[in-house]
Amino acid sequence: MIQTLKAMLANEDGASLVEYALIVALIAVVAIIVLKTLGNNASSVLGTAATSV
Repeated sequence: MIQTLKAMLANEDGASLVEYALIVALIAVVAIIVLKTLGNNASSVLGTAATSV
């Protein structure tokens, strides 16, 4: 039983899953920031165009 527990603690398969989850979360945060920035810029451009018309 102790050897089974040691084998489970030495197994690092779960670590790669956590790393992938962190990478996906980081990509999602960056995508949200970029889309928010582009959305504000597009709104500003369209507002300027509407005002000039």
